Amino acid sequence: MLRFNNDYNEGAHESILKKLAEINMNQIGGYGEDEYCDEARDIIKKLCDAPSADVHFLVGGTQTNLTVIAAALRPYQCAVCASTGHINVHETGAIEATGHKVFAVPSDNGKLTAKMIEEVYNKHWSDDAHEHIAQPKLVYISESTEIGTIYTKKELEEIYAVCKKCGMYLFIDGARLAYALASEKNDLDFKTIAANCDVFYIGGTKCGALFGEAVVITNDTLKQDFRYMIKQKGGMLAKGWLLGVQFSELLRDGLYLKLAERADRLAIKIRNAALENGYKLYYDSYTNQQFFVISNKTYTELSKKYVFSTEAKPDNDHIAVRICTDWATKEENVDQLIKDMAIYK
Repeated sequence: MLRFNNDYNEGAHESILKKLAEINMNQIGGYGEDEYCDEARDIIKKLCDAPSADVHFLVGGTQTNLTVIAAALRPYQCAVCASTGHINVHETGAIEATGHKVFAVPSDNGKLTAKMIEEVYNKHWSDDAHEHIAQPKLVYISESTEIGTIYTKKELEEIYAVCKKCGMYLFIDGARLAYALASEKNDLDFKTIAANCDVFYIGGTKCGALFGEAVVITNDTLKQDFRYMIKQKGGMLAKGWLLGVQFSELLRDGLYLKLAERADRLAIKIRNAALENGYKLYYDSYTNQQFFVISNKTYTELSKKYVFSTEAKPDNDHIAVRICTDWATKEENVDQLIKDMAIYK
C-alpha cells in the first residue's frame, strides 16, 4: 500500500539519523540543558530575529498545545479557535482536560479573522453575565490550517493587532509551519511570524524529524516558569538533546524549508492533475494537504492500492478525501497515483 493519508508516515531525514548515530554513545546532559539544544535555540532565535525569545523543545503537537494553553490561561479563561482547529476536533478534549474551555468559531476555510476575534471579545464583555461565562483570553490559529489554508502577512498582522487591542494572547500552532512557509501563495517568514504573535511553534514531527516541536515564546509574561509547566504536563524529555540535535540539523542550513518545498510541489502536481481530470476540490489548499471529492466507486478502486484520510460524505454517492505529501514522499509514487486517478475518475 502507498500511504498518502498523513505527513508523518516515514522516520527522519538521513542527516538527523547520521548525527544521532555519531553522538549516540556520548554522555550528554539531560532535560534540554545541553549544547545541542543550546545550538538549536541560537539558530531559531537568529531565524526569527528574536534574540530575547525563549525556546523550548517538546515531543508532539497535542502535548505542545495543552502545555502552552495551560501555561497562558487562568482557570476561568478559554481559548478561541476556528471550528476546524486541532484543539477543537483532534485532541480528545486535551485542552478541556487542563480545565480550559475551547470556544470554537464557525469557519469555512479553517481560518479566523480579526473581525471574528473582535466579535467574540465584544460579545463576551457586553454580556451583563460575563462573569458567569468562560473569559476569552487566548486566540489559537494554525499555520498551515487543518485544511491546508494559510494566512497572509496582512491577515496575521490584523489578527495580532486585534489581540493586543483586546488584551488576548495569540498562539500559532506550527505543526505544519514548514509547508505553509514553502507554499507558492505564502508571504510570511519566521521573522514576521515571531513579530506578530505571543508564542508559536516550529513543527518537526511532520517535516523531517523523528519527533519534536520547538516552542518560541516572545511575550515576557508567558516565559515565566514555563519549564515547570512542561514538566507537570509530562513534556520534559530526559534525553532532551534528541530534540536539539534534530532541530539543529533541520534549520542550520535551510534543510527544513527545502524538504517542505518539495512536498508542496508534489502536492500541487497531484492537485493540477486531478483538476485536469475533472475532480472537484473539497477545500482549496496550496500546501501539502489536498482535498478532493471523489465517487464511491473511485474511492473503492483507489483504496486497493492507496491509503487516504477520509474527511466527510458530501452525499450518498461521494466521499471527500485528504491526500497528503510530506518531506519523504517519492515522486514515482505521486506519478503512479496521478495515473490511477486518471484511470478511475
